[in-house]
Amino acid sequence: MKYRYRIYIVFVLMMLAVLAVLRFTVGGTVEQKRDMVSYNDRLYRVYDDYLAGLPASEIEQKHGCKLLVNGTSDAPELNELYAGYALVMDFTPNGETVGKIGWNDVSGVFETQQVKLRRMLYILWGLMFAAGLLFLFLTDHFLLKPTRELREYAGEIAKGNFDVPLPIRKHNPFGSLTEAFDIMREELRASKEREAEAEKAKKELVAELAHDIKTPVATIQATCEVMELKAKRGTADAADIVEKVQTITAKTETIRQLMDNVFQTTLEELDRVEVTPREENTALIEEYFRNLKNYGTVILENAIPSCLVYMDKLRMEQVIDNVVGNSHKYAGTDIHVRFDEVMMKSKEADDVAFVRIRIADEGPGVSEEELPLLMQKYYRGSAAKGKTGFGLGLYLVRSYMEKQGGGAEVYNDGGFVVELYLKKV
Repeated sequence: MKYRYRIYIVFVLMMLAVLAVLRFTVGGTVEQKRDMVSYNDRLYRVYDDYLAGLPASEIEQKHGCKLLVNGTSDAPELNELYAGYALVMDFTPNGETVGKIGWNDVSGVFETQQVKLRRMLYILWGLMFAAGLLFLFLTDHFLLKPTRELREYAGEIAKGNFDVPLPIRKHNPFGSLTEAFDIMREELRASKEREAEAEKAKKELVAELAHDIKTPVATIQATCEVMELKAKRGTADAADIVEKVQTITAKTETIRQLMDNVFQTTLEELDRVEVTPREENTALIEEYFRNLKNYGTVILENAIPSCLVYMDKLRMEQVIDNVVGNSHKYAGTDIHVRFDEVMMKSKEADDVAFVRIRIADEGPGVSEEELPLLMQKYYRGSAAKGKTGFGLGLYLVRSYMEKQGGGAEVYNDGGFVVELYLKKV
């Protein structure tokens, strides 16, 4: 801001200088006044020559005047004298007016004034031109040039070039902004380096974990082959089978823990998971529930309405697996599933048809204080203590359902209930 005021002050000072020069020049071009004493003296000398009988032409030449006598006072010559701002006086050599006498000597004065005026205008134009150039230079140097530098600098930052420093000049009016830009560049460069290091570390970790997973998988594979061989030969006994199953269980737990580590390294990419809803038959959903074998008893209370819905088959299967898996994990009871059709409001219209899937267990439910938090990322309820997990199951359920054009709700009703909504075609 202070630099802008400096430019204004410089401009005002230049204009005051121009005004002073103008005043000095105009002051020197004051119109010259006639010396009437001198003219009276010259007039009396003309009288003397006229009375001495000197011809009028010689008098005019001698005294630099125009003599009009013998009734010629209205002659064109007199009009010319008046038009030329000449000094015209009555010619009275004997006390009586016999004509007119005039001195037309102001033309030289006018010519002098014209020259001075022209010179004054040239000087004024030159001063204004110099003042304008100086003002433009100051504006360009203190305002436009830093702006261009900031624009070019921002372009380099947009290209990902964080190694180009922004010069911070002493008299730069954008000094604080320039410094902030440079700090931003340093932070962006450091952030990019940290991101690259994190990506490298993640890739190395995934590679290491993938290598570590090969060992338990190979052990499981070998154990299964031994069990299969003994079973064919009839040499396997119960104790041997139990031992082998325990080995497989231990190695499976090892693999699960390793996969948990892999999952942790990619948590930040959850929001970028692609969901592509297409027109699918609802019979697929019922099939998903019937294929659930590891979560206790899943009771389908009625058949799903036969229609087309917008659904991503893979994501919908994940949603159902997450919801039923959670109920089995935390409630450990039978799970009841019911289907129906409802009309609800959506972003596109007031009345839209949805297929509702109600999944309920017979457990104690969730406290009312925790219900609004269950679908937040990384939140784990009080019932999750001592159990493995990352607090992402219901968060992913809601995210996937919304990306399919539907939604999800949770509440208590004789147990914990999750309702899933799929938009009908």
